[in-house]
Amino acid sequence: MENDNTNKDSITIDQLTEVLDSGAIMKARNLLNSLYPSEIADVIEGTPRHRRDLIWKLVSNDNKGETLAELNEEVRENLIDELIEEDGTEGLVKISQNLDTDDLADIIQSLPKHLTKKTIKSLDKQNQERLEKVLSFPDDTAGGLMNTDTVNIRDNVTVDVLLKYLRRLKNLPEQTDRVFVTDKMNKYFGYVSIQDVLVADPSKYVSEIMINDSNIIDPNLDQHEVARIFENADLVSAAVVDYDGMLLGRITIDDVVDVIREEADESVLNMAGLKKDDDIFAPIFQSTKRRTIWLGANLITALLAATAIGIFEATIEKVVALAILMPIVASMGGIAGSQSLALVIRAQALDQIGSTNSKLLILKESAIGFLNGFLWSSVVAALTYFWFDSLFLGIVIASALMINLIIGAISGVTLPLILAKINIDPALAGGVILTTITDVVGFISLLGIATFMM
Repeated sequence: MENDNTNKDSITIDQLTEVLDSGAIMKARNLLNSLYPSEIADVIEGTPRHRRDLIWKLVSNDNKGETLAELNEEVRENLIDELIEEDGTEGLVKISQNLDTDDLADIIQSLPKHLTKKTIKSLDKQNQERLEKVLSFPDDTAGGLMNTDTVNIRDNVTVDVLLKYLRRLKNLPEQTDRVFVTDKMNKYFGYVSIQDVLVADPSKYVSEIMINDSNIIDPNLDQHEVARIFENADLVSAAVVDYDGMLLGRITIDDVVDVIREEADESVLNMAGLKKDDDIFAPIFQSTKRRTIWLGANLITALLAATAIGIFEATIEKVVALAILMPIVASMGGIAGSQSLALVIRAQALDQIGSTNSKLLILKESAIGFLNGFLWSSVVAALTYFWFDSLFLGIVIASALMINLIIGAISGVTLPLILAKINIDPALAGGVILTTITDVVGFISLLGIATFMM
């Protein structure tokens, strides 16, 4: 559907709420439906639960299907439950009729198991076959990401025949930049660029302008790898082909953009122990339950740091200034480690790290830790000397800071490598473990050196 986006840039949740509160329902409906489906989804997700029903009812039928597909999983499931209660599966089928197969698969997977088969059976035979093909693959693979709306042609027809065929279709699937060349059994041979079709001699055969595809995608390929292929080859669409060489469907750039955005959101939220599909307006106790586990894990790491401090209680009693300096050592080490950690996690996401270059990277980060340690331990030692008028404290904090900056840098680069080998997401666990290491090492270094020198 063509959306009127004249005023969409100026519309906010607050403005929409203000219009609703004023009772101008038609104006609110027009404002809401002037947005793209993804923006409508953002509005719904940013609206408290008790008002979502009203917002959803204002969404036009043309936008409901795509909006439902754009919502995060938890919000979508809640809306689907309410939709089924009101209209049964018929209402869901109606708003999903014009959806791409991959979006329809996302919605179907959000249904209760006992309704999944019923909903699939209510679709026409062609859509059933397409949907079942996508559902046969995990949703985080190329097969789960693909659409089945391919435009195919034989290689023994002329360009003129191909052009006539395209005109008869009237509407091409979105993001169609190529026509796939197959035989009657759907075996894939390559593709013809739409651009080449438009400028080619109409008397030429498709086989003469066909391009051998070097970016065929396996349906079992992880969606992250799919995104890498699109990035490296600057693709708009790509064929998904099985082991037997049969064309299953295609993946388009808009799906890949969604993958990239979801992975970015997931990485940020994982660092806080949250999930991308969490509803920001979920019930208080439900949200508390999710977060309390992560807080408990952090408490354990905090207790380890506290234990390290407790060992040197006597030293702190004698030199109280050490308690003032402890946060400096721990914080500087943590920041140095976080820089290395972020660098390596990003490099892992881009597949830039392997067994051949990991040792060199560790050496490089160690050298950076040493140089930063030398620089900042000198600065902090001088500040400490003038602050407390104590050469003893200057030497202690300089030594401790030097150690912690080096350890922090080394930990930041080695932790993601170790966690990846044992199949733990570095973005999820790396930050917590790194903070524990730099806190414990920082406190033990500072207090241990002080105790030794005393």
